[in-house]
Amino acid sequence: MHVASKILETVNAPYGANLSACQLAAAISDIETAQSAMGPAFSFFSEISLELQLSFMAEMGLTHDKVRQVAKHFQALCPFPLALAAPQPSEGDSA
Repeated sequence: MHVASKILETVNAPYGANLSACQLAAAISDIETAQSAMGPAFSFFSEISLELQLSFMAEMGLTHDKVRQVAKHFQALCPFPLALAAPQPSEGDSA
């Protein structure tokens, strides 16, 4: 869980949170859970590089679709782009 420890330092510190890797994984893959950990979940999508986001998702066994749904939820509340909320190449013509 080397990737997870790096990410947890970044997402927990500003909010005085103490989420575990499993709690963060739940928060970024379920909109209802994200509501109870909004700061760290938003921080994951906005402050962590896409490469580390993808590594954490793989490390935690999260599906891209579930995480992407939560990212899109946060994108609706955020004025700047969130990488995981961006349209995928296969969606390019469906918008």
